[in-house]
Amino acid sequence: MKNIVLSVIMKASKIIALFTIAIMAIAVTSCVQDDDFSVPNSVGIEENARLETLLNNSTEVSMAEVKLMYNGGDVPMEAITTNIYVKGYVSSSDQTGNFFKEFYIQDSPSNPTIALKVILEQVDSYNQFNLGREVYINLKGLYIGEERVGNGVITIGGGTETDQYGTTVTRLNLNQIRLNVQRSTVTETLEPLQVSFSQINGGLVGVLVNIDGVEFADNLNGLRYFDPIEVYDTQRTLQACTGFDYSTMSLETSSFSNFRDELLPTGNGSITAVVSKTFDGASIILALNSLDDVNMEGTRCSLLNPDDFSPLFEETFESYANNAFVGNGWTNYAEEGTFRWKIKTTTDSGNSGSKVAWMGAYNSGSLVNIAWLITPAIDLDAQDYEFVNFINSNDFDDGSELELLISTDWDGDEATITSSTWTPLPGNIVSDDEYYQNWVDSGLIDLSGYSGTAYVAFKYIGGDDANNTIDGNFEIDNFKVLIQN
Repeated sequence: MKNIVLSVIMKASKIIALFTIAIMAIAVTSCVQDDDFSVPNSVGIEENARLETLLNNSTEVSMAEVKLMYNGGDVPMEAITTNIYVKGYVSSSDQTGNFFKEFYIQDSPSNPTIALKVILEQVDSYNQFNLGREVYINLKGLYIGEERVGNGVITIGGGTETDQYGTTVTRLNLNQIRLNVQRSTVTETLEPLQVSFSQINGGLVGVLVNIDGVEFADNLNGLRYFDPIEVYDTQRTLQACTGFDYSTMSLETSSFSNFRDELLPTGNGSITAVVSKTFDGASIILALNSLDDVNMEGTRCSLLNPDDFSPLFEETFESYANNAFVGNGWTNYAEEGTFRWKIKTTTDSGNSGSKVAWMGAYNSGSLVNIAWLITPAIDLDAQDYEFVNFINSNDFDDGSELELLISTDWDGDEATITSSTWTPLPGNIVSDDEYYQNWVDSGLIDLSGYSGTAYVAFKYIGGDDANNTIDGNFEIDNFKVLIQN
């Protein structure tokens, strides 16, 4: 009998022991942070304490300053040793699977201008770093660089690795995430930056943007966001009517996204997405956080017929004498320095023998040259559509700039030029790396979004510095304002 009782007691003890071990295992597992963990949306006491310590003992730097810390791979990357941090608002989400072990932070919840990428050994990071969350990153001990050599996306990483192509940053490990990436209790509702395709550039990578009047290309009807023959990503062409032609940009969808098999919408409307780059960094693309950000239920847009338009105003500059430019309603104004726009006969093979408007700071004797060339007044209320078009060229690969601007509140007086409101126009201005003999078409620049009396301006910014780095030339020809007949 004793043996039977003893046996029963021993079996019961084993059961209790196994049960205890199981409970302990569950408890331990729940405390281990791995790739599949979920973090409560509320910020705990420990996180608050770490953030308070960071703010009290470190200095905030801007995202622009962080980007300047990357040396471009010329010398080995080193860990940041100073007590500094950068603040931002999460602009991307991996909740739908379209982003992987990364998120972007932008500098403001509204009217953002710049963003940074953060790579980390964590999936489902949206549980912790949700869209719009205010995040502070302690940069001490971290690295600034590229995740892939030459892709141009400046990234915050936890370490570095080097191969035959160069040195890149690696993902933050779990301890670095806990100690270096701090949330505040604030989650803002992000207001996407309103842009057109032509305004999207590498400087906006990581920024949440919205584009109106867009649709998927005509040949994509009946297709899905992801092409099943692809392995990782599929690019689908978005288009927008820009007068006589389409402007385009690609939307990239991951094979891991939960909307990959959804049909592409066939209407026209708006899309909100994160500006990103392809894996190799060769092209700028858009990436969705969610299908909720696609609203394309309207009627598809229609291109305009060039035969329905004629010039309201046209300037070829052939009627002017060389080295002088006054008359025909143009304003030629030097804001800084004494050099103004001049007329020259070009010998460029792309426009040989034509008289052109020309501005350059070389030998001006002024460290700063700012020169305005402003069109005659344009009445934007007399017709429904107006487009500006011109060709342009430049000399010297340097830091001089040419801005294309429009104003509807300038009164035509030189004294009020700089105090008036001038808005950038999305024309194609020749780049520094274009061969100097070539001439570049501006494309059709739509003015129909403006009203009243308008002026279009070319603003040259340069100078005659000692190293001749900002004294390049810009040239304009065949300027016209097209209106519907």
